[in-house]
Amino acid sequence: MPSEPRGQNADTDVADRATPVEIFFDVVFVLTVTQLAGLLEHHLNWAGVGQTVLILGLLWYVYSGYVWLTNHVPPRRPVRILLLFGGMAGFLLTAAAIPHAFTGSGLLFGVGYLIVVTVHIGLFSRSPHRPAVRRFVPYELGGAALVIVAGLLTGPAVPVLWVAAIFIQSVLPFLLPGHSWVGAAASLHVRPAHFVERHALLVIVALGETVVAIGMGARVDHLNPGVAGAVVMALALPATFWWTYFTDTAASEAALEHADDATRARLAARVYNLDHVVLLLGIIATATGLHAVVVHPETPAGWPAALALTAGVALFLAAIADLRHSVGVRRTTSRRATAALVLASTPIGASVNSALHLGVVIILMLVMLLIDGHRPGAPLSRAVPA
Repeated sequence: MPSEPRGQNADTDVADRATPVEIFFDVVFVLTVTQLAGLLEHHLNWAGVGQTVLILGLLWYVYSGYVWLTNHVPPRRPVRILLLFGGMAGFLLTAAAIPHAFTGSGLLFGVGYLIVVTVHIGLFSRSPHRPAVRRFVPYELGGAALVIVAGLLTGPAVPVLWVAAIFIQSVLPFLLPGHSWVGAAASLHVRPAHFVERHALLVIVALGETVVAIGMGARVDHLNPGVAGAVVMALALPATFWWTYFTDTAASEAALEHADDATRARLAARVYNLDHVVLLLGIIATATGLHAVVVHPETPAGWPAALALTAGVALFLAAIADLRHSVGVRRTTSRRATAALVLASTPIGASVNSALHLGVVIILMLVMLLIDGHRPGAPLSRAVPA
């Protein structure tokens, strides 16, 4: 691994805002979201849902680890930037392998994942927080090893090994806080402005990729008013997601700013590690449902596609509701109620008309936003870490 000049291993610069290379990193990672939406679309059944959840869960763990990394080790020096490109290469390999990660391309996925993990450990070891780094190394390498073994096998053992890898990385550290990074979380100094901006940029890129996928899936060879209207509505729904998410970013940053180091680390883990993986899963499912509407706007989408659309929106809103609760914005009822109403609209898309169903969902989202989403977040009243 390349070395930095002597005396510069202990990082003294501050992560105030996201750097251009971090934005580039997010663009590469979001290929994962695009690939997972494609996987779910082609396997719109419980097996496809399970694979989507496992792949996103595994990759989100290490992506969030990179956000914590650049929050403590800003990629401004050439060596760090080059190493971050190495992490991008690993993510690109995993994304390319996603369509057949549980069958033919599992080993490629595992190799890419090992690269991602190795670069993460190597870069984080350059921060002043080496005790915390030593505590997550066994869990990351152990998870990567299980994924590689899964890539060498076939049959029922593959998903079992994936579940074991996610358990080792995401659950076991909380069961063994004295021997994992959880016990050292208080030593990590989260810089709120960078942390919030970094995740906000990821959400923008993910929503942008969703719109690109919708445009590419439009039937331009049979373009008519129905298809054109469905395309426009398919843009409107991600726009309401954007509006919903960015209503609360100021409150999130304020909650992190007002918390002490230990509380800030726990709050960041809940809001950005947990809520955001649910949020991204919602975007993936919604993109799958939107594609079905754009392809066949004048007919019912069927139960799987209609449920993908409504469940995706509901997951997104559930994540936003928990985020609001955590950062002290009390108005969560509208988000939860809208999620329930959206789910209740599923029969419209399944049995009546997919474009009509999308229109109903958009109206429900707009009513929610007009009720209370257009105002800035409520004044910070508390910061709940758990």
